[in-house]
Amino acid sequence: MKLKQRVVLLAILLVIFIFTKVFLIDNLDTSAANREDQRAFQRMLSGLRVALDPRLEHTLQSPWEIAAQWVVPREVYPEDTPELGAVMHAMTTKKIIKADVGYKGTQLKALLILEGGQKVVFKPKRYARDYIVEGEPYAGYDRHNAEVAAFHLDRILGFRRAPLVVGRFVNLRTEMKPVATEQLLGTFMTVGNNTCFYGKCYYCRETEPACADGDIMEGSVTLWLPDVWPLQKHRHPWGRTYREGKLARYE
Repeated sequence: MKLKQRVVLLAILLVIFIFTKVFLIDNLDTSAANREDQRAFQRMLSGLRVALDPRLEHTLQSPWEIAAQWVVPREVYPEDTPELGAVMHAMTTKKIIKADVGYKGTQLKALLILEGGQKVVFKPKRYARDYIVEGEPYAGYDRHNAEVAAFHLDRILGFRRAPLVVGRFVNLRTEMKPVATEQLLGTFMTVGNNTCFYGKCYYCRETEPACADGDIMEGSVTLWLPDVWPLQKHRHPWGRTYREGKLARYE
């Protein structure tokens, strides 16, 4: 082999060696970074995990008193919440002592009073989880599990401004109807073998009731903020008009 060919071959081998070395080092650095990312992710998950444990550290207080003490002007619950699981457990298990219509808003809700005097909002399940609503963004009903997802997303992002929400199964016949007000009770009906109600709201209609599976209805339970905190209404700057042909101010 001529000297010139040897030099060219050596140069090619040297370039391959350098690229291989750089690639291996980059891979090692990337693997180390990935491992650290995984550890950081696991630490975050551990911090977000909530065990629905009914035990309270402060045995002289009810879960409702503890949750009320959390609320301050800029957050609904603090970052360090060892009693969060106990409050959420109470929301899923405490006896319903009164049920009424949920007047406010566009969607069907029931206002419940749980044992201990705590107000919560019950939003019934309207769709199967894999059902796709066609049409405009505001078409169809609200999904009850979107309320649950919004609360946990609020926790993950560290905003801590969404009210506490849990999922709950309610027996309409044995848990809600015996303690329902006359106005709510008047909206109950039976469709096939299912117990249903249509309540009272802006878009609530007798022809569009929410129906349980038999007597068991799945829904979301949202914790009511303490009455000592008055709320103000702030219109969203990008809010829709919800009227065909009518544009919002920003449009």
